[in-house]
Amino acid sequence: MDLMQVGNLIRIRNLSFSSSEKKILDNISLNIPKGKITALIGPSGIGKTTLLRLIAGQLIPDSGEIWFCNENIPSLSRNKLYQVRKKMSMLFQSNALFTDLSVFDNIAFPLRKHTQLDEELIRTLVLLKLESVSLRPVANLMPNELSGGMARRVALARSIALDPYLIMYDEPFVGQDPIMMAVLMKLIYSLNHALGMTSVLVSHDIAEVMSIANWVYLLVDGKVIAKGSPEELRNNSNMYVQNFLQGIFMNSSLTYSYHTAINIEKDLFQSC
Repeated sequence: MDLMQVGNLIRIRNLSFSSSEKKILDNISLNIPKGKITALIGPSGIGKTTLLRLIAGQLIPDSGEIWFCNENIPSLSRNKLYQVRKKMSMLFQSNALFTDLSVFDNIAFPLRKHTQLDEELIRTLVLLKLESVSLRPVANLMPNELSGGMARRVALARSIALDPYLIMYDEPFVGQDPIMMAVLMKLIYSLNHALGMTSVLVSHDIAEVMSIANWVYLLVDGKVIAKGSPEELRNNSNMYVQNFLQGIFMNSSLTYSYHTAINIEKDLFQSC
């Protein structure tokens, strides 16, 4: 399949997911446009990270479809899912670096596991990835020798080691000081465009994600209640949307009915 002919890298249709009999996602449908940065925002505990795990095939939905590169993730066999996952990557909140491996070997790990490249080429690629996050000098350090911001950037370098089509960021700015947050924002933006990737970003740092995202979904109580470009959300007249963007949290059931998403721009996306 030629990805250049696809308008949306991911298409989610009528997706529902429950945990311990609690409905986390309730019949949601959304598109993730190829080559863009899409942000998922909303109150804590409403299923944003769960949605990332569903896209990655780590969880099985109650119902619905998740199309990625023309494959329906929930219907894939284990072997097929393993192959599809090579095209996606995820940056975890915890960084998830191997503590017993050097920075170099952490980034080399996916290359050694999923490719047949020789060590000389792997070394070249690892150093290039480190260069892309401005950390080439730390290649021989261990994770416990890194600052929190440096560890996050190493994790980012590892997440792009296989040049994935899709990278998912789960709260990438959490625990970062303002300077490092600005560095990470610039890296996410520049890497997405320089490498032609598609990025999905989950974050509570609303101002930051609104400054780099091309498209935003606001999720509340398991439903998509607003969507659009950052500018369109800022101009949205819905009281809950405005209060959320301004950091004023309200009981959604008191402010509006959200049986369907707010249609900010009709038919923006093209189907695969």
